[in-house]
Amino acid sequence: MKTGLYIHIPFCQQKCLYCDFPSYDNLTHLYQPYVAALCQEISGWGGVLSGTLIDTIYIGGGTPTLLPADALKTILTKVHESFSIDEAAEISVEANPGTTNQEKLLALTSGGVNRISFGVQTFSDALLKSIGRIHSAEQAVRSVKEAQDAGFSNINLDLMYGLPGQSCKDLKVSIQEAIKLDITHISAYGLKVEEGTPFAAMDQLGTLILPEEDDDEEMYIFTTEYLPQHGFKRYEISNFSKVGYECRHNLKYWKYHPYVGVGAAAHSFFQKERFSNITNVSQYIDCVEKGKLPIEFRENPSIAIAMAEYIFLALRTVQGLSILEFQEYFNRGFYLEYGEIVSELLQKKLIAVKENQINLTVLGMKYGNVVFRAFLPG
Repeated sequence: MKTGLYIHIPFCQQKCLYCDFPSYDNLTHLYQPYVAALCQEISGWGGVLSGTLIDTIYIGGGTPTLLPADALKTILTKVHESFSIDEAAEISVEANPGTTNQEKLLALTSGGVNRISFGVQTFSDALLKSIGRIHSAEQAVRSVKEAQDAGFSNINLDLMYGLPGQSCKDLKVSIQEAIKLDITHISAYGLKVEEGTPFAAMDQLGTLILPEEDDDEEMYIFTTEYLPQHGFKRYEISNFSKVGYECRHNLKYWKYHPYVGVGAAAHSFFQKERFSNITNVSQYIDCVEKGKLPIEFRENPSIAIAMAEYIFLALRTVQGLSILEFQEYFNRGFYLEYGEIVSELLQKKLIAVKENQINLTVLGMKYGNVVFRAFLPG
C-alpha cells in the first residue's frame, strides 16, 4: 500500500489564543539546526521506506512558510532524494497569510508542492485580533492571489466558527469572501476551548464570552448547508471541497492507511504501530544529532482499540464505514462485535445503515463524538 509522509515544522510567529498544537514562537535561532536535524531524520526514513511509494506529502505546523526560501528548498530536495514519490503525488503545505512571498512560493512549486492551505480563520479584522492572529483580512486575500499567480490551483482556506464575539452574519461574510477567491477547498472548524491554552485560562476566569448555544448551532447549520449549495461538497465532518479536490493526505488518516511523520512531535501510523517523536524542539535536535531515533512514544494498539479507531475514523467521512472492508481488515464479524451498539445508534437516528455501509446521519455529523465514544471499549 502507498504511504503518506507528514513533515512537522513547529515554528510560529505568534501563538494563537486557541491553539494547543505543538508549535512555538521566538525560536528563530533554532531554524537552521532544526532543518538540518529534520533532513537527517528524512534520510534515515528513506532507507526504511526504500521499497515504498509515497503518494501524499503534507508539510504542517506551526507555520512552515516562516522558514526562509532556502530552508524550504533544502527540505524538499532531501525529500525527493530520499523517497520514491508517485508522479501524481499530492504535496501540501500549510501557510499563514503574510508569511509567503514570491521567493518562497517559487521554492515550494519548484520543489513539487501543488497544494497550499492558508490559516485564514475569518475575514473580520476585529475577530482576527481577538483570537491572536497577526494577519489582516486584506493580507489573506493578497496571499491567496499571490499563490494563484505562482501557479497554485489547489488552495484550501481554514475558517472557524463559534469564535468570541462572532455572529452568523460574520461567518456568512467570511465564507462568501472565501468562495469569491476561486479556491478549491474549505475546512470549517468549530472553536473548541482546549486545555492549557490562553482561551482556557480566560474561560476559567469567566472572561471568555462565546456565542450562545443557539447562535453556535445557527453557524454550524449555515456552514453545512451553504457550502454544498455553492459547489463545495462535504466529504468529512469539517471539510468541503470542489469535486476532485478532497485532501488525499487527510483521507489517509480517516481511511486507516499508513503514514510516517518526521520532525518534532510528528506522529506516525506504520505497520499497524503508532509512534510519535519528541515534542521539545531542542531535545529533538539533540537526539537526532546524536544519531538516535527521536521517538518518545510507541504502541501497538489492542485489537479492541484498533477496531474502534478504524470505525470512527471511517465514520468521519461522508463515504462512511464499509462493513465488508472492516471484516476483511480485522477478520472479525462486525455485527458480532457491535450489533447492540449499532441498534442503539439507529434508534437515536445518529447513523444510517444501507446494505454493507454505515454512515453518520445529518444529526450524527453534528454529534459525531457521541457516536465515536459508543464504539470505544468500556
